[in-house]
Amino acid sequence: MPPTLPPSFEAFRAAITAKAPALDPGRPGLRVLLLLAVLAALAAGVFLWRSAPTPEPLPVASPAPQERASRPAPPLPPTPTGEVTVHITGKVRKPGMYTLPMGARVADAVKAAGGVRQPAAAASVNLARRLVDGEQITVGAPGVGTSQAPPLTDPATTVLDLNTATPDQLDQLPGVGEVLAARIAEFRTAHGGFTSVTQLQEVPGIGAKKYEEIKDKVRI
Repeated sequence: MPPTLPPSFEAFRAAITAKAPALDPGRPGLRVLLLLAVLAALAAGVFLWRSAPTPEPLPVASPAPQERASRPAPPLPPTPTGEVTVHITGKVRKPGMYTLPMGARVADAVKAAGGVRQPAAAASVNLARRLVDGEQITVGAPGVGTSQAPPLTDPATTVLDLNTATPDQLDQLPGVGEVLAARIAEFRTAHGGFTSVTQLQEVPGIGAKKYEEIKDKVRI
């Protein structure tokens, strides 16, 4: 059973039909008109929706000049380090060639060579001087920063003063070499000088036999 139209619509259609029977579309035609009206309304709505303005994003501001200047600068590449090679000779424990960092001093080179064999030998060089690549350092060289006493004219008859004799002079005593002469000089420095010849027995390396050999060759 077809749906029943409202009375107002039936009256409107009857009026139209009475005035223009040829224009009466009938119920099927009326449905088509309604469908077209709905489609037209939808099309109009879509058109209005698409024609609405679209908001545009705000542009991003670039950083201010002071902000760009405050950014940390990239780190600088590390400064290359160099080396120096020197030749150490003289009165050191391990003479030879040594490679040390750039900026090292003579004291570093002497230490690398095992240190001096005699304390007084270190006075012949400037330990605070910076090293130069390719140089030769002679430790204990006569006439370079120190005054070296002349050798004994006759070791058999000369008597040395224990408080004034140099390590080189003490080296000429019977049975005393460079090492023992250096120990005698170190003992003298540490104790403020000798007060008696018998104190030689307190020096490491001088026993009763060696003391008997040298006690008559020295004095206070």
